[in-house]
Amino acid sequence: MDLWGNIWTAISTPNEGVVNLIALPLFIVENALILYLFLYLLNIKGSKKQKGMYLLISSLTSMISLLYLPAPFNSFINYIILFLAIKFVFKISILKSILAIILPTIIYALIGTLVLNPFMKILNVDYEIIHSIPIYRVGYLFISYICTFGVIKVLKHKNLYIRVLEDLDKKSKKLLITNLILGFVVLAIQFIITLYYVESLPIIITLLSFISLLAYFSINIYSLTKTNQLYLTAKRLENAEEYNKTLQILHDNIRGFKHDYDNTVAAIGGYIRTNDMEGLKQYYSQLEDECLKVNRMYMLNPNIINNPGIYSLLTTKYNEAEELNIKMNITVLWDLSKINMKIYEFTKIFGILIDNAIDAAKESEEKIINVTFKDDEKNNMQYLKIENSYKDKNVDIDAIFEKGKTSKENHTGLGLWEIRKILQANNNLNLHTTKDDKYFSQQFEIYN
Repeated sequence: MDLWGNIWTAISTPNEGVVNLIALPLFIVENALILYLFLYLLNIKGSKKQKGMYLLISSLTSMISLLYLPAPFNSFINYIILFLAIKFVFKISILKSILAIILPTIIYALIGTLVLNPFMKILNVDYEIIHSIPIYRVGYLFISYICTFGVIKVLKHKNLYIRVLEDLDKKSKKLLITNLILGFVVLAIQFIITLYYVESLPIIITLLSFISLLAYFSINIYSLTKTNQLYLTAKRLENAEEYNKTLQILHDNIRGFKHDYDNTVAAIGGYIRTNDMEGLKQYYSQLEDECLKVNRMYMLNPNIINNPGIYSLLTTKYNEAEELNIKMNITVLWDLSKINMKIYEFTKIFGILIDNAIDAAKESEEKIINVTFKDDEKNNMQYLKIENSYKDKNVDIDAIFEKGKTSKENHTGLGLWEIRKILQANNNLNLHTTKDDKYFSQQFEIYN
């Protein structure tokens, strides 16, 4: 009987030691809820290993900061470590990592604002009692966790998540991050005010505060969604414009081919009647070039090159090569909507490599560029290969990556140096540079 009495006394009276002891397993529950909140909200696909690693890091960090770091520094350290853990464990962008910290915190704060006042009024206790007496603290957290779990179930059932574009321009990203941080600060101030005056605030005021905060963040999320839709629409319009140019060129080529059809057949007949096979071979070779040109143009199709950024860049560079009489052969054996790296960095590398290929090919006699996109499942990688004919057979394939190293006039020599920086910052990227008598080759590899 004394045992149960001692237990009841320990959990029903102010006891910092018991509160801290109970907090340790609750940290695991809380961090698991946070984990699934940002995974569903941001549509992040995490493996069991990644989830377990994040849960271990976040729980240990919470426990250590509670026991050894004073408030409010422990919260500050927590957020920094959680941000780094999310970014490097799940390998997502800075923007998504920031959202993964801010959004669950906002949801927790909103739930806390909604639950705290009614909980105090019903039990007739103040915040200090809830904070210091274990049974009240567990009860308050239990209700908060149940509400959070309900939010997660709704998100999962309705398949609700925020679509964050990785290739938003820098201005839009800065505006978005600034807006989120300001909202987070407003929420923190509101939460602090609530804690100080919660005992004297009527429940209706707490409810109105919750509704206003919920409306504020709902409008922000709605604005973010609309911004994304506008961005996607602008990209589609750009692609449609590029595709229309391609279709117009194809149409003109086919019309020209049809116009010359009778003359072509007559010319072939002339070679056959005179049994001039050498002349026929030469004529056929030239005719084949015209057919290949139409086939190359056919590859510039947004259904085949199904990434807006890559499609726009590739069509621009194809037209540039055409003006320089460079034959650009394109092969796509890869679903370009699924690239295992940041699209911004991929297009940057692709742009540098294709620009270099055009500069080298235009100086050569053959004037050829071969561009290949391939998903190599056997070797567990995706790769982009660019081959180009070139004039300078003595080019040093090691020295070209040095900062400022270039053989071209009016060029800074920073392109390949920039690529090397990106490769060094990512452990799943590689670039093979080779040359032979015919082609200078760059194979950019992305390992899964």
